[in-house]
Amino acid sequence: MDSGKQVICEKRTYSKEFDSHQHDFGQFLFPLQGSLDIQTKWQKINLNSDYCFYLPPECNHMYRSTDRNEFLILDIPNHYLPSKTESMYLKLDKQWSSIRFLLLEEARDQENTTAALNDLTRYVAQKLRVSTSPSIDFIHKHYKESIRVETLADIEHYHPVYYSSWFKQKTGKSPKAYITELRLNDAKQLLKTTSWSISSISEELGFENSSSFTRWFVKCVGKPPQQYRKH
Repeated sequence: MDSGKQVICEKRTYSKEFDSHQHDFGQFLFPLQGSLDIQTKWQKINLNSDYCFYLPPECNHMYRSTDRNEFLILDIPNHYLPSKTESMYLKLDKQWSSIRFLLLEEARDQENTTAALNDLTRYVAQKLRVSTSPSIDFIHKHYKESIRVETLADIEHYHPVYYSSWFKQKTGKSPKAYITELRLNDAKQLLKTTSWSISSISEELGFENSSSFTRWFVKCVGKPPQQYRKH
């Protein structure tokens, strides 16, 4: 069976010795038992039952499992995939757990040629198009707090230096500029649509005091928040 042209969904196990390869199709790995050590050029992860992992085509990787293991593997031909996909380390939430369950049902079909499997693979590929990277999702939930690049890089299992380059390529901004934009948009919205005091707004956005918020706002906008509110 040509895995580069046909969807394959099956259970696999891995040995204790590191092996290395790449393939011309995308691959999703869903842990069923045990864990898997995976290393790419910029990532080093231990894939366990709380996460799933997507490997894009032509991504050289090393892998091994040091315990008893079993994984559900979905090999996705290129014509199903968005262009230029990247590796994704995803929390196995309710939605991805449901997808894993459905794939397990399809894996019982030894021929793996069912229309249902192809439809499910298209859905998984669509999820790749709309899925937010875990670190960017973290930013949107915590941008009012102090966030270190090292923390974001660790979420993606990237080296911090590579993470900054990856982030800018993905968003067009540095992590710092991205976070600043989120806070600034909130600040402008609160100044325009509420009667909150400057002190309350600064507290809402995670600043130590109104003075630090004002200095930051002037640096970003060129005028103090009180003047921005009036105009």
